[in-house]
Amino acid sequence: MSYVSLVPFRKESDASVTSYVPAGVEMIEAPLQWEETSQGAGNVVAVIDTGCQTDHPDLQHQIIGGLNFTRDYLGDPANFEDNNGHGTHVAGTIAAAKNGLGIVGVAPKAGLLILKALNGSGSGSMQGIIEAVRYAVSWRGTNGERVRVISMSLGGPKDVPELHEAIKEAVAADIAVVCAAGNEGDGNVDTEEFAYPGAYNEVIQVGAVNFSSELTPFTNTNDEIDLTAPGASILSTYVGSSYTRLSGTSMAAPHVSGALALVTNWAEEGFGRRISEPEMYAQLLRRTVPLGYPLSAEGSGLLMLGTVKRLARGAQSETVVR
Repeated sequence: MSYVSLVPFRKESDASVTSYVPAGVEMIEAPLQWEETSQGAGNVVAVIDTGCQTDHPDLQHQIIGGLNFTRDYLGDPANFEDNNGHGTHVAGTIAAAKNGLGIVGVAPKAGLLILKALNGSGSGSMQGIIEAVRYAVSWRGTNGERVRVISMSLGGPKDVPELHEAIKEAVAADIAVVCAAGNEGDGNVDTEEFAYPGAYNEVIQVGAVNFSSELTPFTNTNDEIDLTAPGASILSTYVGSSYTRLSGTSMAAPHVSGALALVTNWAEEGFGRRISEPEMYAQLLRRTVPLGYPLSAEGSGLLMLGTVKRLARGAQSETVVR
C-alpha cells in the first residue's frame, strides 16, 4: 500500500492575538473583497489533512461536518479531532471566523468539511486519501450543500493512478482541487521537483512566496505550478485553542482554497448562475500578478484578489484621459 504524508512544514513561533487579520490574508487582499463576496458564505471547503480542533473558538462554528479515515481514535469515523496541529492551521487560514477573537481567515463565512486522512504523525494511506476525495464529491449537507473546493496540503513522490482518477472525478463534479506544490525545492528555479497530487494537471498547484513577494527557497518548481501565495511565517489557528506561525507550501495552498470561495461568490452573483470548475479556475487566475520568475516557478503569478478592480479602474481612467 502506498503512503502519503504532510507536505513538510516548519513551526516558527507561537502567538497571542485578538481579532487579527494575518499578513497573508492581507497580502492576497481578501478583506477588500469581503463585502461583495459575502465572506465566502454558502461555499463548503473540504480540508483533507490531520483533522481539526472542533471546539477552537475561531473554527467551531465553521465546521459543518467531518469524517476520520485513519486508525487514530481506534478508527472511530466520527472522531476527526486534530492530534497534530497542521490541519487546524490550514483550516484557520481558509475560514477562521470574523468574530472578534483570534485571527480571521480568507473566507470567514465559508463552511469547513473536515476529512481526517492523516494521523497524528502526519502520515496516512493513499487509500485513505482517495476515499476522502470521493467522500467530498458525494457529500451533501443537511440543506443540500455540496463541496466546492478540496484543499490538500499533503503529498508523496509517486504518481498513483487511483488517486489521479479520484481527482478527475472531483473536477468533473465542478469541485476545484487545490494542492500544495511541496517543499523539496533546492532554490534553483531551473530544476524541477514533483510531488503528487500537486503535480497532476487537473489540480490547482500552489507555490509559496514570502511577504516580500520573493519565491521561498523550499517551494517546488515544475511545469504544473498554477500560481503562488504566501507561505512563510503564516499565522493561523493551532491545537489547544492557540495560534502559531508555520512555513511551507502547506500554508500557501489554503490561501487559494479560501480565495476560491470568495471568487466563486463574486462570479456567481455577476453571472446569475452556478459556475463550473473551469470558470472558477479562470476567475482565480484573473486575480494574479506576475513576479518575474519563470512560469515553472510562479505559474500565473501571485494571488492578489484586487487585481480585477485595479484593471477596471485603470481602464476607466484611460477612457477619461482620452
